[in-house]
This record gives sequence, structure tokens and C-alpha cells, in this order.
Amino acid sequence: MRLEWIKRESLAQVGIGAGALSRRGFLKTGAAASGGLVLGFFLPGANRFAGAAEAKPDAKVYAPNAFLRVAPDNTVTVIVNRLEFGQGVQTSLPMLIADELDADWSQMRSELAPAADVYRDPGFGIQMTGGSGSIARSYTQYREIGARARSMLVAAAAEQWKVAPGQCRTAKGVVYGPGGQKATYGALADAAMKQPVPTTVALKEPKQFRYIGKPMPRLDARAKSTGKQQFGIDFKPANARTVLVARPPVFGGKVARVDATAARAVKGVLDVIEVDLDRSARGVAVIADGYWPAKQGRDALQIEWDTSSVEKVSSDKQFAELAARAKAPGGALAMKADVSKLASSAQRISAVYEFPYLAHAPMEPLNCVVALQEGGCTIWAGTQFQTIDQQVVAKLLDLKPEQVTINTMMAGGGFGRRAVPTSDWIADTVRVAKAWRAAGHAEPVKVVWSREDDIKGGYYRPAYVHRAEIGLDAKGEILAWDHKIAGQSILTGTPFEPMMVKNGIDGTTVEGMGAPYEVPMQLTVEQVNANVPVLWWRAVGSTHTAYVMETLIDEAAHIAKMDPVAYRKKLMGDKHKRHLAALDLAVAKSGYGKKTLPKGRAWGVAVHESFGTVVAYVVEASMVNGAPKLHKVTAGVHCNQPVNPLSIEAQVQGAALMGLGTTLPGAAITLKDGVVEQSNFGDYVVARHSDMPQVEVHVVPSNDPPTGLGEPGLPPLAPALANAVFRLTGKRLRKLPFDLTAA
Repeated sequence: MRLEWIKRESLAQVGIGAGALSRRGFLKTGAAASGGLVLGFFLPGANRFAGAAEAKPDAKVYAPNAFLRVAPDNTVTVIVNRLEFGQGVQTSLPMLIADELDADWSQMRSELAPAADVYRDPGFGIQMTGGSGSIARSYTQYREIGARARSMLVAAAAEQWKVAPGQCRTAKGVVYGPGGQKATYGALADAAMKQPVPTTVALKEPKQFRYIGKPMPRLDARAKSTGKQQFGIDFKPANARTVLVARPPVFGGKVARVDATAARAVKGVLDVIEVDLDRSARGVAVIADGYWPAKQGRDALQIEWDTSSVEKVSSDKQFAELAARAKAPGGALAMKADVSKLASSAQRISAVYEFPYLAHAPMEPLNCVVALQEGGCTIWAGTQFQTIDQQVVAKLLDLKPEQVTINTMMAGGGFGRRAVPTSDWIADTVRVAKAWRAAGHAEPVKVVWSREDDIKGGYYRPAYVHRAEIGLDAKGEILAWDHKIAGQSILTGTPFEPMMVKNGIDGTTVEGMGAPYEVPMQLTVEQVNANVPVLWWRAVGSTHTAYVMETLIDEAAHIAKMDPVAYRKKLMGDKHKRHLAALDLAVAKSGYGKKTLPKGRAWGVAVHESFGTVVAYVVEASMVNGAPKLHKVTAGVHCNQPVNPLSIEAQVQGAALMGLGTTLPGAAITLKDGVVEQSNFGDYVVARHSDMPQVEVHVVPSNDPPTGLGEPGLPPLAPALANAVFRLTGKRLRKLPFDLTAA
């Protein structure tokens, strides 16, 4: 490990390009500059994908280690190796460094890292943001960076003052000596670079934390609240051209004929070019000097599409097929159990659940800027998948990944849509740029997706059907549980398949089934292929498995004539202390079982673990004009060591609202003859401010290393509300979104 230097300006300004940055190149560039302390660490080892659960503090993987810059004016800039798209990582990760560095919070700044090997996720071996892992997988990493920097600054001061480092102390960005000496970190930065980087450091005990565990205001709050924050969609180089692409109405379709006469006549339209697109499709790019002429030009195109060679999915037929597959015997075995007692059980639950495709629909639609250069490519995008994007683009352009520079832009939401194994939205922009250059032009291109493009032509949470047969004895004890899931795989055909698809079973399809309940469940999976692109969606498999598990357990509790909380705790036993703690906290804070609800209201309960975090909800709901109304949500959260309570509260509140959105009529993507029927928020329903209930978030105290929090707040909301609806109406809801007429 080595200590290097770069100028205080941004990485891009000193020529450290996002994929053009090898480790040796970084060290060479850093050694040639000056003006701020920078730490870069490289841990050699296997470059591999690893699940978050497999990542250990001492795992020898090629890890992305953040850079810490101390400037002469005593500001401390943390280079954040993740995408910031609302989850607060640009504050939480600097908090980890600030605590171990003994910096003053007023000194702290943050920047988003470009694409580079040194910024790879310690658990996955690629630079990415996903799996609710930003804090969970960088908690020790970022703290050690802060501790190492502090040690080097102390060593530099001790050398100047000719005292032992142990005689010095630090506080609020200043080193103090035994004789009353003091020096700011900024003043010591030049001397600190000459100190060796310590290979081991002692991290603080939780009782010493000054920032970790305390509610800290977000570093980006002022810029966002004043409209000064630049998002990807705001960025456009002065000479860039704006592009809208006409995509085929059926996935994988091609252009049969196009008449661009009217489009070319629109003022501001510069060219109209046929281009290759994701999934072997072909479309038409309208290049203009702004968004509006590009849109007008695209609207004026007359295109005949050829969809003769691609499957045309219709939702009604698809669900019939999925239901048949779920009911049929066979399938890949995910969990084995003795289900012979089903036939002789005194009581039985037979249930079929349906879950539709879901669009991600972030508030900022997709956008990307690409500039082609001789022997290289520069990209500006709010991406979650820098390493994979580099690889995909490099293959398209016959370059090496390090020749692809990716500048990470602030993004307005994503929920998984900006982490695509095919890099569709970035690759399509590169394809447009290639076509633009082949037509004799050199300007960068900015491809912008409209809301309609995003909803009609994106990737989706898969549609699923679950079939459950549960046998219970006369007292409501579960004797046997036969369960089958039918749906598409997210991971098959992606770089993640070798690690996360085992025996033909996509791990994301079955995650969340069974545990924490001690039930004799046999689980099989039927993988179905369809010409609809699918992708992870906030909380991935738990978006459907939590709903099934928590409504069925609630139904079993009703048959057993037991309180649903007591029934859950009985099935958990004493092996799942974190689940019990979260559930007990939510129950206690909500007043469940103690306070009397207003007339017409009922309780609903659900608890679920995803990404290592347990979230329990106790909700209060009523029926208003025949529709469920959610009034209050009390959350018990077990995420181990909380880093920033304000971020935890915001994440759980936002996830709860998004989970509520999945229950609302119209919250579904449907297809007819291969065409997505929804196009915008007028016909694809998402939860709005008017739907927001009161949400109280309570965190179980813990000093254990933190677990993920970006997604776990979503899965238990819908089943908790469904369980309340049953108490109000006597109806068990087997579909999302809710359909009380079918119950």
C-alpha cells in the first residue's frame, strides 16, 4: 500500500478518468500532483462476485477502497464509491471516515467516484450500488481508511514536534501535542504523505463514536432543496446533441420501413438514423439541438415495425400458463420436506397468488451522455453498475475497459433500473454515438428517455404465481406445506448466473421463503421464459415471497384461533432473536393489544428479513368507500449498528410508501400482443403524498456491524395491510395489486 497525492480539484480535472484508471496509472498520476492527502489501498486476491452474506472483513478480494483527500484549507473530501440516488450514501459513508479520522463535521465534503478498480465493492468484486450493501459492505472499509489517515497525520505531527505519536491526540481536525502544540490536518497534509501507511489500525469502540449512530443532516440537502443539485438529466456538454429513440412496440422488434421526411422538417432536428438496440432490436434515433425538437421529430416519424419473429406476450394468457405450471407436479426442488400428511390433515389452506410485472419508474427517467474519442470513450451517467457498464461498452467499441471513462452522476431514484447486466440504456447511447459518428459527426450525444419510454420499454420485476397447499391439525398446528413458484428468472443469462443460480433455481426467486418460521415446507420452482425483459426491483424476491409468507402465516394463526403476533413468535422459537426483537419493538411502540383502536379500524402485522435486516410492521387500517385506507405504520427495525438514524427513518418511510403503492389498483404492468399497455403515471399507478400514512420508525439498539437498509422496509408493508383488510372484511387477498372483487 502506498500514499499518494492529487490536486484538490476533482478527479476528472486532474485527468483521472473513470475506467482509464488502473492501479499503476492512479499511483503514477497521483505522484505527479500535489495539494491534498489521498489514501488508496489495494488488497490483492480473487476478482469474483460474492454474495453479501459471504463478504467478511478479512476476505481477500479485489476491493474498491475509497480515497480520502485532506486539503490545505482543512476540508476533508471523501470519494464515495457508490451511486447516490436518494439513499443518503454521500452522508453516511463520510460519517464513518469522519468518526475514525476525528474530523469536524463542518469540514466534510463528498464526491461520487468515477469508474475504477479501486472503487470496487469489497463483497462483489465490481463497482456497484445494490443489494442494500453500501453501508453493510463498506462499514469496516471506510472506518479503516479514516483510522489510517488519522494515524499518518499524528505521525507527521509527532515527527515535527519530536515527540512520540502516543503523546499526541486529535479532535475536530486538529492534532495536539504534549507541549501545547497544535496543527490542523490541512497544515500537516504535506508531511503526512511521507509517512508509511499502517497495515493495521485500531478502530474505535461504539462508546467513542461521535457521529456514528447520531442523526446527521445530509451533506447534499441544501443543494437539493435549493434546486442547485445537478442530476444526470441536467448535465449536457455545450456541444452535445439531444437524442430520443423510437423503440419497437414489442421487445426485440425491428424497423421494417421508416419515412423520416416530416421528422427532418422539424426545426432543430439534425439527423434521423436507424440504430441497433438492446435485445437485438432495431429502432430510429432522432438527433436534435434540444429535447423538444427531438420529441417533435420522433412524433413525426412514420414507422412500420417488424415483430414477426418475436414472441408476443399477453398477460391473461401468461397468468393462465403460470397458474397451470404452479399447479402441475414437478419443478426444481429448492427445499425438501415430508408433505405426506397433507392428505390426512384436519384443516387445509389452498391458495394461489398472482404478482404482476412492475416498472421501476424512478422520478428521473434514464439518461446518458457519451463522447467518443480516438482510442477511448467518456460517459456521464447516474449508474449503479460502473464495472459492468465499462465491460459492455468496451466490447461494443472494441476497446479495453480501462479506455472507457465513466463519470458517476447524481441520480433521481433507480430501484434497480440503473443496474442492468446488459447495460441497455448506456449501451444504446453508445450505439447511437457510433451511428452519429459514422454519419460524419463528432459531437457527444445525450440520449434521454421520456416517462413513456421508461415504462413501456424498460426492464421489469417479473410476474409470478405461487401455489400453496398447507395441512394443519385440529389445533392449527402446521403439519405439511407444499409450495411452488412459477415465473421468470432474473439472473439466468447474466454474469451473476454461475454464483446465484443453483440446480436451475434463481436464488432471488425463493429468497424470503420459509425462515424464520419452523414449518415443514417443500418448495419447488418452475422457471418460465417470456419475451419480457426482467430485472431486480427494490427488495427483489422479497417483494412477493414476504407477501405470501406473511399472509399465509396470518391465515394459519386465524385457523389456530391464536393472536397473530403470538402465533408468529411461537413458530420462530428462540432461534431468531433479531426477528423477535424487531417484532416486539413494533408491537410495544404501536400499542398493539393494549390500546383500543377507533371504530372501523383494525390491526395488521407482518415481519420479514431481507438483506440482513429485519423489519416488523404493525399497521392501523380501515375501509373507506370500499377501499383500504392505511392510517398508521409502526416499524421495528433491526439493522444492527445504526449509522445515521435520519437516513434509516427516511429509507423505511420511503420503502413503506413504495410497498403501499404495490397494493393500489392500477399498480401493474400488463401486456397485450406483446405491447406494454401502460405509459405514464396516468395509467401506471404509484403511491403519492396523499397516500402516505403516519410512519413511526424505531430501531433495535445494537453494536454489531450494520446490515442493509435501502430495501428491507418495502416487503412487509403490503402483507401487513392485507392482514388488516382481512380483519375488516373477512377477505383474503391473493393478488397484488389488491382486488377485493376477486377475494
